[in-house]
Amino acid sequence: MRDVLLQCSGLLAIAAAVAHGVLTETKVFPRVTIEPRRLRTLFRLVWQIPTVAWIAGGVLLIAAPSMGSESARHWMIVAFACLFVFSAVGNAWGTRGKHFGWILLSAVAALAVAGY
Repeated sequence: MRDVLLQCSGLLAIAAAVAHGVLTETKVFPRVTIEPRRLRTLFRLVWQIPTVAWIAGGVLLIAAPSMGSESARHWMIVAFACLFVFSAVGNAWGTRGKHFGWILLSAVAALAVAGY
């Protein structure tokens, strides 16, 4: 059962990451003016760092049950649970709780800890 919870955590992490990336590119950046213009690409790349981290975390959480090492499983869960908790707190604080992202990120962390 704990392996299923861990894999669900990984799938939800990937879904949250894809939603973050797509919504940012389709809803946020078309309306934002970034000056000077040369910083626009840099800003977009930096904004998408969490997307890449969440996808990587999701993939590793899905793969964790098939790892032969219990120590590797332990540290992957600890590291990514901390990443998702930090992301959820930052999202909730930054948006004053008005954005649904913190709920998804909290669910990822909770499922990962439950699958520990």
